[in-house]
Amino acid sequence: EVQVVESGGGLVQAGGSLRLSCIMSGFDFNTANMGWYRQVPGNECEVVSTIAKDGSTYYADFVKGRFTLSQDKAKNTLYLQMDSLKAEDTAVYHCAADGGSGGSWFFAGRWCDWGGQGTQVNVTS
Repeated sequence: EVQVVESGGGLVQAGGSLRLSCIMSGFDFNTANMGWYRQVPGNECEVVSTIAKDGSTYYADFVKGRFTLSQDKAKNTLYLQMDSLKAEDTAVYHCAADGGSGGSWFFAGRWCDWGGQGTQVNVTS
């Protein structure tokens, strides 16, 4: 059974930083593609950043140069370091993985509903 626990959200002023964590279990972390997504109520789910099983990363244009995605495979944990936060970064952030399949289909989707309830990030201007 796949389980996911997201944490690290909170309230921060514009220009500040937060580090999100996502602990996942129930699949082989080493063979999985995974990523971070975000959603504002009433809006579509957005891809924030993804990492492929080979370590290659993707960042949405609106976070390039500000956010950094990383993994700790020993801890089955995915991180998102968010710096220079802006008010428009306010959203619920979700992590997701492809269950260890490593399939490219994963990158075509937006997985805000994949697993956990997400972690709320509020940035005040």
